Order: sequence, then C-alpha cells, then structure tokens
Amino acid sequence: MGALSSPISLFLFSPKQNNVPTNMQRHQRVIKFCVNNVMAKSTVSTTERTSFGFKNLTETFWVDVHGAEGRPLNVIVSEAINVGSESVEKVENVGVRIELSNGCVGWGEVAVVPLVGGDDQAKALVKVREACQFLRQTPPMTLNLALDEIAAILPGAEFASVRTGVEMALIDAVASSIDVPLWRLFGGVSNSLSTAITIPSVSPSETTELASKYCKLGFKTLKLKVGKDLNADIEVLQAIQTVHPHCSLILDANEGYSSKEAIEALGKLNDKGIIHFLFEQPVHRDDWKGLRDVNNVARDVYGINVIADESVKSLVDVQKVIKENLASVINIKLSKFGVMGTLEIVEVARLCGMKLMIDGMVETRLATGFAGHLAAGLGCFKYINLNSPLLLLEDPVVGGYEVSGAIYNFVNARGQGGFLKWSTISW
Repeated sequence: MGALSSPISLFLFSPKQNNVPTNMQRHQRVIKFCVNNVMAKSTVSTTERTSFGFKNLTETFWVDVHGAEGRPLNVIVSEAINVGSESVEKVENVGVRIELSNGCVGWGEVAVVPLVGGDDQAKALVKVREACQFLRQTPPMTLNLALDEIAAILPGAEFASVRTGVEMALIDAVASSIDVPLWRLFGGVSNSLSTAITIPSVSPSETTELASKYCKLGFKTLKLKVGKDLNADIEVLQAIQTVHPHCSLILDANEGYSSKEAIEALGKLNDKGIIHFLFEQPVHRDDWKGLRDVNNVARDVYGINVIADESVKSLVDVQKVIKENLASVINIKLSKFGVMGTLEIVEVARLCGMKLMIDGMVETRLATGFAGHLAAGLGCFKYINLNSPLLLLEDPVVGGYEVSGAIYNFVNARGQGGFLKWSTISW
C-alpha cells in the first residue's frame, strides 16, 4: 500500500460498566492512533474497539470457571524448523485446558520459543498456572472482564504468548457453550483457507524435492529463509522455480541484511528472474530507517511487498509502520500480540487498508487451528502461513480442522472442534 490518503485518528477507551460490582470495573484507558495530520475522532469502549463477531458475547456471557490447568506439551518435529537464526527440533509448549461450570471445555496453547523470547517451558507453566488459579477462584464475571483480568495478570509483550494460550482456551470454552464454531464467532467470512508451506533448511537437492512434492500437493506459496549466502539462495530459488514454476515465494531474511545489502539482494534476484515473492523482515527489527528504505525500493522499483515481522511487537509499532509507510504488509502472530491484541491490530489495519499476513510459531494443531479459525472467520488476511503442524512427527491434538494439501477446512463443531489427548500429556 502506498501513502495513506485519508488520515485517521482513532481513540479507544473503556468506560466503567454499570452492571458489574465496583471492584470488577475496569480502568479507563485511552489509545490514540493518528495517521498523518487530519484528526477524525471516534470514541468507543474497549469492548466496542473492534467489529469482530463476539463483541456482544464478551459483554453478555458470564464466565464461571470450574477447572483450569496447564501442562507441558512436547512434540518432536520431522525436520528442524528455523526460528530466527536458530533451528528448533522439538516443540516444548504448554497446553491449557479450561472447563466451565456448564461442562464445556476450551483448549489453548502457549508457544514457547526460548531462542526468540528468552522464555522457557517451566516459566511459561508457572504463569499459566497463576492465571488458571485466578480463574478457578474468581466469582463469575462477563467474558470481557475475564479477558481484561487475564491481561492484567499477563501484561505486555513479555507474557503475550502465555496470555494467548489462556485467551484461546477461555474463548474456545465460551464458543462451545453457545454451540458456535470459532470461525463463525470471528465473523463467518469463510470456513476454509489455503496456507503456504515452509521449506526447512536442508540441502539444495532436498529443497528441490520438497518443492516438487508441495507443488503436487497443491501448495501455491513456499516460504524459505534467505540471507546467509545470496548466491546459494539464488541457485536454490532457480531450482525451485524449475520444478514449481508458478509458485509464489516468501523470502524471510530474519533481520539478516543491512538496508544496503537488502537493496542489492533485490537487484540480483530481479536480474535472475526471481520476481514473484514477498520480502520478509530484511533488516534488523530496530532499523526503522533501513526498513523504510528497502520498502520504498522494493515497492517502487521492483513491485515487491516488504513484510514487517520482528519490527512489529505492539500496536504502537503497527501505528508507526502505517503512519511512516515502513512496510507493505504486517505479519501477525497470535503468540506475539495475544488474541485480543491481534483483533485490535486487525481493526486498525483494516481502517487503513494495510495488507496483513498471519503466521505462527512452532505449534501444534491447537494454536494453529485457533489462528486458522480466526483468519478464515475474519477473511482479511491476504497472506497465510500456518503450517507448523505439517512439519511435526506426531501431533497429540484430535480434530479441529481437516487438511487437504494446502487447504484447511474448519468443521461446524463447537468452538475450534479440536482437543488435546489430555491423559497422555505429562505433568
């Protein structure tokens, strides 16, 4: 997207709720979002801050938690998955189970990636269990108040992944209570989506074999890591295009280039005929000027979209990217923003016409399924890369969605329709 022609100013705050006890009333907060110079003010409550389907539900459904717990969720991957500059060979996440007094159960997953967030499974478990204890001991409250309390216990970017897992389980349990699949709850635009597939760091010949395999399975977009050796990358990319000539590519540099190097890489790739791709996070996350410089050249000279991933860690960062035209696409990961934070960011991006991509960490079908329900239901994500369960050696999750090549079909089961084989998950 180019420079915004209709600047927007959006004020969001939460007033006190008159129908709940005083000690459960939320604090007011104001978030000011201003793009360019024109001020167009809009005042809405926190529960009205987005237009997603369960707005009314958050205000009217009273949550009465009967049971809540978290357990380690460990799975081996079939091939090492690149996360940042490191490789992950096993999933060491946390599963979350919440049961309401009506017997309905919701499931969530905390993505734990120590190499990225500096966290570990043990610390995540402690925080999950803290949130679960609160939910078990607290009197019934509306869903929006429960979600606000969870956000207070697990605040900010530091606990975003843990917050995500608890939010997932709570929302899933509520959706099950009203007998609605999550994709309908989030807007009902679609009950299916098509995902890209990530090719792990393997030999050039194995990469070509995988590209050929994925072509036959119907994957139209492949994601690869680049940046360590551009000449070797170009060789691999040319080989991929030989066996999968009509595929699109997401080239993820994982902050690996300086802006000068990234611009040079764009020129070399173009010279070699590699043109149908997205360029993800080409420079260091804090190099805002470099990101803008690369985005300008990529968009204006080569017609390439640059994706901001690691640079975007909060709503404030999203505002900056939009206001200063730093990237053409924002990569959304639920574990980076939380479910409610993601919905807020989606609404801001929609207002401004910013392109969105949804991605995941190294997760099972629980987190991937929830993200898929959300993406299909909202229908506003132009690019989708939710494939880590396809790279797992096993998956302890039953149901949730049906897989046919690159297509995920979400069934009409209650909530997300999937559950953990809880009895097989160790304490």
